[in-house]
Amino acid sequence: MTATTPAAPPQAVPPDRSPSSGREPKPRRKLTPYWLLLPGIAWLVVFFAVPMVYQASTSLQTGSLEEGFKVTWHISTYWDALVEYKWHFVRSFSYAAIATVLCLAVGYPLAYTIAFKANRRWRNVILILVIAPFFTSFLIRTLAWKTILSDGGPVVGALNTLHVLDVTNALGLTSGDRVLATPLAVVCGLTYNFLPFMILPLYTSLERIDPRLHEAAGDLYARPFTTFRKVTFPISLPGVVAGTLLTFIPASGDYINAQLLGSPSEQMVGNGIQKQFLNVLDYPTAAALSFILMALILGMVTVYMRKAGTEELV
Repeated sequence: MTATTPAAPPQAVPPDRSPSSGREPKPRRKLTPYWLLLPGIAWLVVFFAVPMVYQASTSLQTGSLEEGFKVTWHISTYWDALVEYKWHFVRSFSYAAIATVLCLAVGYPLAYTIAFKANRRWRNVILILVIAPFFTSFLIRTLAWKTILSDGGPVVGALNTLHVLDVTNALGLTSGDRVLATPLAVVCGLTYNFLPFMILPLYTSLERIDPRLHEAAGDLYARPFTTFRKVTFPISLPGVVAGTLLTFIPASGDYINAQLLGSPSEQMVGNGIQKQFLNVLDYPTAAALSFILMALILGMVTVYMRKAGTEELV
C-alpha cells in the first residue's frame, strides 16, 4: 500500500485582510469614527471652548466701557468678587440644596408610582403631565407663582390657618404673614421649575428594575419597606445621582426665581452676574463671578460623585 501524505490545513485568512481580494481595508474606513465626531467637536470648540477662553481673558482685564478693557492679569478681581458676593453664593447653594431635597422627596414617590403602580395608559398620562410644563415659557411659569403665593391668596391663607408660617418664620424662610419676597417663595419656584429634571431620571432608573426582584424579596419574607430599602433604592441610586445633579446645577445658577419671587435680600449669584453684565457694565467682575461659580459647582459635584459612586451612571 502506498502511504498518503496528509493534506495541508487550509490557510487562515488574516483578520485584517478581505477574504475575497486579500487587500487591507482602506485608511478612510479607519478614520470614519473621527469624521463622525468632527461636528460635535467643532460645536464644542466654537460654542464652549472659545467663549470660555474669552471669558477668562475678560476676567483678567481692567478698564471701563468708555476707555476700553485691556488684559492686565488683574487676578485680585476674583478675590474682590468673592468677598463682595459671598452671601449671594451662600444663598445660591442653600436654595439649590433645599430645592433639590424637596424635588427628591416629591419626585421619588411619583416616579415609583409611574414605574410600578400605574398601568400603561395612566403611565403615559402622568409622564405627559410631568413633561407638559416644558411647553410653557420658564418666565411665565415663574410669574404664575406670584399669583399662587399672593398675600391674599388661598395658599397663604391655608398656611396661616395650619400655622405652617409660624414654623417657616422660625426657620427664617418667611417673614410675617406673607410668602412672596421671602426665601420660601424662591425655593418653591426652584422646586417647581426643576422638578421634571428629577422625576425623569428617577423614572428611567426605576423602570429598569426587574419586578421579579420584588417577588423574590417577598418570598424571603421581606416587608415592603425592607424591600424598598434593600432592593429598590440601592438599584435606583444612579437615577438619584443623575436627578440631583440635573436639579442642583441649574438651580445654583438660576436668577429668574430670585428676581421675580424674592427681594434684594434673597438675590442669588446669578442676579449678581446679571447686574454686573447688564447694569454696572463691569465685565471683568461678572466674568470672575461666572468662573468662581463654575469652579465651586465643579468641586462640589466631583466630591458628590465620588461619594455616591458613578459606576452604573450612564
